[in-house]
Amino acid sequence: MSILNDKFKTAYDTAPFSQIDTKDYIPAFEKAIQETRAEINAIVDNPDTATFENTIEAMAYSGMSLDRISNIFFNLHAAETNDEMDKIAQEIAPKLSELANDITLNFDLFSRIRVVYETKDRIHLNHEQHTLLEKSYRDFVRNGALLDEEKKEKLRKIDAELSVLKLKFGENVLAETNAYQLHITKETDLAGLPEGTIEAAKGLAESQDKEGWIFTLDYPSYIPFVTYADSRELRKEITLAAGRKAFQDNEYNNEENILKIVNLRFQRAQLLGYRTHADFVLEERMAQHPEKVNEFLSDLLIKAKPAAVKEFNELADFAKKRDGLDQLEKWDSAYYAEKLKQEKFSLDDEKLKPYFKLENVLNGAFEVAKKLFGLRFKEVGTIEKYHPEVQTFEVQNENNEFVAVFYTDFFPRKGKRNGAWMTSFKPQYLRNNQQERPHISIVCNFTKPTATKPSLLTFNEVTTLFHEFGHALHGMLANTTYPTLSGTAVYWDFVELPSQIMENWCYEKQALELFAKHYVTGESIPMDLVEKIKESASFLEGMATLRQLSFGLLDMGWHGQDPSEIKSVKSFENEKFSSTQLFPDVKENAMTPSFSHIFNGGYSSGYYSYKWAEVLDADAFDYFKQNGIFNREIAEKFKDNILSRGGTEHPMILYKRFRGQEPQVDALLKRAGLIK
Repeated sequence: MSILNDKFKTAYDTAPFSQIDTKDYIPAFEKAIQETRAEINAIVDNPDTATFENTIEAMAYSGMSLDRISNIFFNLHAAETNDEMDKIAQEIAPKLSELANDITLNFDLFSRIRVVYETKDRIHLNHEQHTLLEKSYRDFVRNGALLDEEKKEKLRKIDAELSVLKLKFGENVLAETNAYQLHITKETDLAGLPEGTIEAAKGLAESQDKEGWIFTLDYPSYIPFVTYADSRELRKEITLAAGRKAFQDNEYNNEENILKIVNLRFQRAQLLGYRTHADFVLEERMAQHPEKVNEFLSDLLIKAKPAAVKEFNELADFAKKRDGLDQLEKWDSAYYAEKLKQEKFSLDDEKLKPYFKLENVLNGAFEVAKKLFGLRFKEVGTIEKYHPEVQTFEVQNENNEFVAVFYTDFFPRKGKRNGAWMTSFKPQYLRNNQQERPHISIVCNFTKPTATKPSLLTFNEVTTLFHEFGHALHGMLANTTYPTLSGTAVYWDFVELPSQIMENWCYEKQALELFAKHYVTGESIPMDLVEKIKESASFLEGMATLRQLSFGLLDMGWHGQDPSEIKSVKSFENEKFSSTQLFPDVKENAMTPSFSHIFNGGYSSGYYSYKWAEVLDADAFDYFKQNGIFNREIAEKFKDNILSRGGTEHPMILYKRFRGQEPQVDALLKRAGLIK
């Protein structure tokens, strides 16, 4: 038997990574799938009348061994994959999809759930139990429990195919990211680039026994290159390479996958009685309907576009005046934005980086969490890691009680996908009066330390770390009974509130004083720089808002209609971008083929939620600002009503309990400088 199927004999029941062999996964999955089937059969075959305890609660705790194995495998598949792991994922995804269908399409199981559901007004349930019952019933209906056998079979086929297509999409994006390198051999081509970026590129070239410098599409390499490289031709080359990921005439092209995914999602929604995939998804969101989302995006577009056009024209004029540019292109955007920011605010990200040593920023996030929520983070060597670069922490509260295990994984490598995310290896829950605490991880792609420098973060990376740490707090401070409602198991347009609100502390003097210290001299960041950071917070915010809105509109375009007539991914994308387009189109580039959030992540019909949650976070932080950014009373209200409650009640009820009112959009518009 695989170690994965045993109870782990480790500190805090953490995953024993060193003892797991890749060949263990398939047998472990198969055994855990069998166990889950047995648990479900025991519920179905129970001769007693269906009750909340013997049916709904029993289901909430079923499949936990399988969930554990899935968490370990798929977390590593995202952060530490290889060809063998990819093959396993392709093999196991349809089996997991089949099991999910076997459960949700099990008529006898649904009959028991319906018996309990129909007595819900006569049995005494607390808020969390009531939510679990409602959610259990709705999940079954939304996944085909009321369909006839023929339609159930059709649903199974769609789900199995979708599970493989989504994986393939992500693998293609990763393969394309890894396949490209910009190899520079002439020193003059490095003009404008920061010393640390050059050193990292040199190190990468040396690791491949090559002369010169190598730049890649990994963000810590790509972003500094397009922001600082004086060579417009090379900026163009790497920008075009990024824009054609999975949009080239090769085995990794995602166009066919996209059209299959959106059509299958539409067919699935129709089968279940919904107008579109977006209608299906949004039923379980704060926004509730595609019309509400489109109205929200359109309203913000009307408010942001005049500012965005003005900013674009200012940037174009600046580039013309500075370098005689007649047309601002996509590969000029970050470069001239940085130069204009330096001119306007005398603020250079490279001058800020020495104050943002990674270890100091992480300790700063810990210190903020201590001041707000009384948490203490202690690095420990007794918890196993899946890679030497991972750090492990034990988290305790003010009463020295164990709260969570926390993993951090900060640097890019070949088997790791781009971007930043929070995930969990084990959720929090309560069972048989036994409190199980969570194991939470954040994964990022920051610049690695070099021979001469520690990892120094750009300010954007500082806010990214705080963002993911906010998600982590949502997982760590969970305090619910059922694992299916714990931590980040909330509506997707609410899940970004805890993460986005944490970014606000990065702009506050009181918070920056805790961690923004020069990595050589130890001196605190000068206050004039803090003021400039605050002043520049809304710099080009109109353009940034328009960009986010364009992604939200594209997502709703793919999922808010019948996509069967769409033949060209590129043409459709151009049509959806028309209202937000500022830069000339690049015919050999498309964004959709690498839009992993909506085709490989969980954001289909949900990308709007970043802006939606910005309204929530601006309004919530405004509450802190009015009463002190480290006000413990308000922090406790935020912890008790938002962070610890998971998905146990409707998000708007939780939000109003914390804030005393519904969120006001004006707080966001003011912060973004879009209204006075």
